[in-house]
Amino acid sequence: MFIEYIKLLRTHQYIKNLFIFLPLFFSHKFTDIHLVLKTFLAFIAFSFVASSIYILNDIKDIEEDKKHPKKRFRPLASGKIPLKRALFIMLFMGITGFLLMLILSIKASLVLLMYVVLNILYSFYLKHVAILDITIISIGFVIRLFVGSFVGNIPLSIWIVILTFLLAMFLALAKRRDDIIIFEKTGIKLRKVIDGYNKQFLDISMAIMSAVVIVAYILYTIEMSHYSNYLYITSFWVIIGIMRYLQITFVNQNSGSPTEIVLKDKFIQLVLIGWILNFVWILYL
Repeated sequence: MFIEYIKLLRTHQYIKNLFIFLPLFFSHKFTDIHLVLKTFLAFIAFSFVASSIYILNDIKDIEEDKKHPKKRFRPLASGKIPLKRALFIMLFMGITGFLLMLILSIKASLVLLMYVVLNILYSFYLKHVAILDITIISIGFVIRLFVGSFVGNIPLSIWIVILTFLLAMFLALAKRRDDIIIFEKTGIKLRKVIDGYNKQFLDISMAIMSAVVIVAYILYTIEMSHYSNYLYITSFWVIIGIMRYLQITFVNQNSGSPTEIVLKDKFIQLVLIGWILNFVWILYL
């Protein structure tokens, strides 16, 4: 039964919230234990609120999920967790997370409130509007950056904000492409919004996004040259990582969940580890 509550909270999605740590990492302040602890608490607070949004989404879509071949096994759709209990957990996680963030930073809590409002709008309407749906998802990642920035009182680089938005758009486009492929194979529409997309549009958009992500990252390393003149070397890991994701999308035809790909694909994991170690070596050591 415990595993059902873990599924309800979607704890595997917490990996997205690691973006909160990026301002701390890139600003050469990851050795400051006080800031690391404060950012970690912000990570917990944001994760709590994110879980409450996931539960709200599941409650709203419970009838649709019951008819879905995969989603019918979710805790609420399958009836393994009662609706009233899910409502209590949703309120507890949301209120606790928001109060914790309020203690850490008023600015960060206001940004978190913006995240909640955007996601409620997304759940009830915007997820059915093509392009706007992936835009809201991408803004969510940028919001995570600003939470980390406000909690640690760390100024954000313009290029890291742009880069994060573009990367999130790239991943969201890949996910929509996977939805189109599933629809073509099975005739099942996982999302109503796929009526606003087709493979040609998504392939072109992904190609554009992959190129501008790489360019934005290179420009970011140039901007960061006051820390080290060798940060541009980490661009090679970014290029390899983007190419691998394109391979997964176009060759393997499997890009449904960026979180699952990161957690399961050994190649992506090695690239991420290589990038982190390379960055740490240049910036910190």
